[in-house]
Amino acid sequence: MADRKRTRPTSRDDRRTTRPASGAHAELKTGVRHGAEREEYRSHAGRGWSDDRDARVIDHIRGLAMDAVEHAGSGHPGTAMSLAPAAYLLFQEFLRHDPTAPHWRGRDRFVLSVGHSSLTLYIQLYLSGYGMSLDDLRSYRQWGSRTPGHPEHGHTAGVEATTGPLGQGISAAVGMAMAARRERGLFDPAAADGESVFDHTIWVFASDGDMQEGISHETCALAGHQRLGNLVVLYDDNHISIEGNTEVAMSEDVLRRFEAYGWQVQRVDDGEDVAALRQAFTAARDETERPSIIAARTVIAYPAPHAQNTGAAHGSALGAEEVAAAKEILGLEPGHSFAMPSELLARAREVVERGRKQHAEWSSRVAEWASGARAAEFRRIAARALPPGWVDALPSFEPDPGKGMATRNASGEVLAALASMLPELWGGSADLAGSNNTTMKGEKSFLPWESESASRYGRTLHFGVREHGMAAICNGIALHGALRPYCGTFLVFSDYMRAAVRLAALQHLPVTYVWTHDSIGLGEDGPTHQPIEQLAALRAIPGLAVVRPADANETALAWRAILERHSGVDPDGPVGLCLTRQNVPVLPAPSPDAVARGGYVLAEATDGRPEALLIATGSEVRIALEARERLEADGVATRVVSMPCKEWFFGQSPAYRDAVLPPDVPCRVSVEAGVSQGWQELVGPHGVCVCLEHFGASAPYQVLYQQYGLTPERVAAATQASRAKLGRIKGSTTGN
Repeated sequence: MADRKRTRPTSRDDRRTTRPASGAHAELKTGVRHGAEREEYRSHAGRGWSDDRDARVIDHIRGLAMDAVEHAGSGHPGTAMSLAPAAYLLFQEFLRHDPTAPHWRGRDRFVLSVGHSSLTLYIQLYLSGYGMSLDDLRSYRQWGSRTPGHPEHGHTAGVEATTGPLGQGISAAVGMAMAARRERGLFDPAAADGESVFDHTIWVFASDGDMQEGISHETCALAGHQRLGNLVVLYDDNHISIEGNTEVAMSEDVLRRFEAYGWQVQRVDDGEDVAALRQAFTAARDETERPSIIAARTVIAYPAPHAQNTGAAHGSALGAEEVAAAKEILGLEPGHSFAMPSELLARAREVVERGRKQHAEWSSRVAEWASGARAAEFRRIAARALPPGWVDALPSFEPDPGKGMATRNASGEVLAALASMLPELWGGSADLAGSNNTTMKGEKSFLPWESESASRYGRTLHFGVREHGMAAICNGIALHGALRPYCGTFLVFSDYMRAAVRLAALQHLPVTYVWTHDSIGLGEDGPTHQPIEQLAALRAIPGLAVVRPADANETALAWRAILERHSGVDPDGPVGLCLTRQNVPVLPAPSPDAVARGGYVLAEATDGRPEALLIATGSEVRIALEARERLEADGVATRVVSMPCKEWFFGQSPAYRDAVLPPDVPCRVSVEAGVSQGWQELVGPHGVCVCLEHFGASAPYQVLYQQYGLTPERVAAATQASRAKLGRIKGSTTGN
């Protein structure tokens, strides 16, 4: 096994030749006693530990990884085996954490971006004393366990982020690093580098798959540009994915790419070389002017004699025979599962005392810092509380049935008005700030240099044209602490963000998406930029609230509802705020409660007894109001319901929902410039959806609304058609 030690290649061709082909170490397959293999393993593994017990812990980590997958019948053993030395070293010597206080604010963060190797993390949580037991490892991937197939934030103590979709973890970690810098600027800007109670490191383990996913390119390039010296990534360079050797799809030099991004780059030729890993971790942690990446060459599933360095070891159980052979090499009892000798567990648990000591020292420093003027603001923001009087700062808009105002402009005015009241609220756009109106007036940009318009502690985020990365970064900001992130782009480009938005919903993260240009109302840019199916697609994500306000006043009250829902110890999940490019009439302001409920009666029918219900969102509320005037003139008592957020509305009591949409009024018409999917449940079997079931076109928006029948005339006609249909049904029933 002499070829385990790798040398850094000097070219793509050289790199390819240094990669071992599947089946390398085939000499282990037959004709060699496991005693000899064990001797070779012992001479190679465990180097760099000052205490022999640590090397033995590594052996048992590998045994636990094999046992958990074998017991579950599925999982990813190989990476958990090969990353065992690096993970144990990190948790024991480098990661600042207190296992008895997983939410300690002064802790480092560890993000397992290679989430399929969840056992890499779970085993360290068990060894470090996070309250996880061997029984939790036995229940890996089972119903109700604390050890699901991929790490889930909020489900398992010590899991900082939900990961699994590759590229998401490392990208969220970039957001955490940005949040850490912003928090330092808010609460302790005068401290020397490394001396603030808010200084800590974001550690990441990532894989070849993370490096291949496009989102990691977006966020890691931005991390280099931002010079995030508090971010350290260990890249598990094992050259293996599900389809075998990564040479079938990957030939670039990853470290040169990251060097071009502006990162510090290091290579560890052998992931078993603990001394080399320690040296690299130290250099990376001490680098404060740029993010750091360490490429560690590992052999997946090492030292399993037949499975190591194979694609099969990535995502399937090794099998009883291979597990037994690997345990013999490791010096473990092949017939014993989930073994961890008490003396070795005690050795690993010594990290608890180290963590408690670090926590106590940090608390003492915080006590000194807390005498300063910023401490009260920190306590408020940390508790996710809103300051007294903040609601009074919200703008209100005079009714204007003529020129009106675009709701994107109203949103911009809200952000400007709240800037001084809510320093925790920050964000930006994917290079569309002038269109999204996401820049707070007078606020400096968040950039790693100082100028009249920029500061390393600034508030305005510039994501560049990186929608997917932007969303994942906001996830990381929300995960890191109590800051309130928002980000903006056109609604149609939410498609680029979807995977990260879904993860925000899965984690119940309080992120706000400002999605402007929300319909064919954007006009001349044409069908590539006009969202049609996006509203329905986003509403299909469980836990995501999609808010489409009718006018400027609903927009301001929507922001109020969002900020209130994102407050407290258990904030609501993400919200998408969908806003118009075009001006819409400004209506009299409803009550804040009306918008927060998601749907309300905007215009009542004659005598309060409606014969027809018109349900509309956003810019189409105006159309519904004009249609009501026509219907009322024709003697049809018509109620208009503004439905800015279906998710909030469905969260109300049945009594409230029935009061807004009386069950005994079956004549219903929905009006929205998008596909009808999702509206049938509200309009019922006899209702009509005035909508768009096709892409748009390039033309002034007034022409598009007319050509596509999004008009008061069509809404009124659809209502009359529904009434006529109901009349025929009623007559037929009476005749029978």
